[in-house]
Amino acid sequence: MATLAPLVYLIAAICFIMALRGLSHPETARSGLTFGMAGMAIAVLVTLMMPQVSSYGWILIGIGIGGTIGAVIAKKIEMTALPQLVAAFHSLVGLSAVLVAAAAFYDPQSFGIGIQGNIKLVSLIEMSIGAAIGALTFTGSIIAWGKLQGTITGKPVVFNGQHAINASLGALLILLIFLLCVTGSAFYFWAVVVVAFALGVLMIIPIGGADMPVIVSMLNSYSGWAAAGIGFTLHNNLLIITGALVGASGAILSYIMCKAMNRSFISVILGGFGGESTAAAAQGDDDRQAKLGAADDAAYIMKNASSVIIVPGYGMAVAQAQHALREMADILKKEGVNVKYAIHPVAGRMPGHMNVLLAEANVPYDEVFELEEINRDFSQTDVVYVIGANDITNPAAKNDPTSPIYGMPVLDVENARTVLFVKRSMGSGYAGIDNPLFYGDNTMMLLGDAKKMTEDIVKAME
Repeated sequence: MATLAPLVYLIAAICFIMALRGLSHPETARSGLTFGMAGMAIAVLVTLMMPQVSSYGWILIGIGIGGTIGAVIAKKIEMTALPQLVAAFHSLVGLSAVLVAAAAFYDPQSFGIGIQGNIKLVSLIEMSIGAAIGALTFTGSIIAWGKLQGTITGKPVVFNGQHAINASLGALLILLIFLLCVTGSAFYFWAVVVVAFALGVLMIIPIGGADMPVIVSMLNSYSGWAAAGIGFTLHNNLLIITGALVGASGAILSYIMCKAMNRSFISVILGGFGGESTAAAAQGDDDRQAKLGAADDAAYIMKNASSVIIVPGYGMAVAQAQHALREMADILKKEGVNVKYAIHPVAGRMPGHMNVLLAEANVPYDEVFELEEINRDFSQTDVVYVIGANDITNPAAKNDPTSPIYGMPVLDVENARTVLFVKRSMGSGYAGIDNPLFYGDNTMMLLGDAKKMTEDIVKAME
């Protein structure tokens, strides 16, 4: 098996590549998942058959515990909780990298990288970098999970000298890695881990809620590079390839997210939307008056329209309104109304969040369009139905240079003849910024739970 392992690992790596290719589009996502599961099954089975594996007891216990926990989570997790679940999984990958590095450090003979107290220099470099990235990923992902879950405030947590402290910790981490490689001391190994733990917290805590999609994809990238670093320590080519695939794809996705928000990656790391500068803006102008409507009004307007564009956001996810939304769209299509869905790249709490929810409701893929494909259509559209989206439709991003989101590409929903805006209240969105669209002459606010409001509209249509 040792001689066949490289070939079988290559087959598993090809499966992972096909998985990434499949996940790049909703129509091929299911086949991508199948390739990913197949590749992982092949990798695990081949690893278990390697001659280095002398006992299966603890391995089977670990698989049983992990598999049971995974199955329970998969059965119970709500679609709205997927972003924080992804962040939590990233933290586990990071912690695994730290633990494997520690095992290799204290028992180098088992890994073929030397003897205790005299580990190969290249192995020390590999494990120290892998452990540092893994530790940073672990605590950073925990903070991201807390922000997404609501246990930690979604607003940026900032204090004086924060950037200087982060820079100092980064420099200290590099120094400790150097000292670890020179001395091979256990003290420096754990110092690297502790400083990386602290840096992970301090890097993510000042980032605001609106930047969370970028952070989730960034941490995904970090977890991949951590796995790749440990792959070198273990001399496992598949782990290196898989880690590099995850790291590179996460980095590319982070770049795409930053481009979609007109943000540089550095500006995201240095602090997110929704800080003190936006607190006053969120209060709005008390003299403005919004036009309030009801389900009957919305049903009448949409049934008499020739075209409707639906813009889903996190409010739809929270209310689990995607099935009611599809039912409403089906009724409109039977009435001869042209229905489309407009997806912003950073809608929700992670990349592709809205696509997943719409797919769960069996919304046809050919009715779902990205920002670049559909933005020009709003000016020729009778009605836009915005359900729970806020920041991604905020015209302040285009015409208010003082706004923290100025320059971020948004959906031009205000250009439609009528905008129906479903929200629980007139409050600001996740970025903490007031939306002037609420007070537009062509906007009707439908205040209430997104699912109930949509269901009431469906009843009124029937």
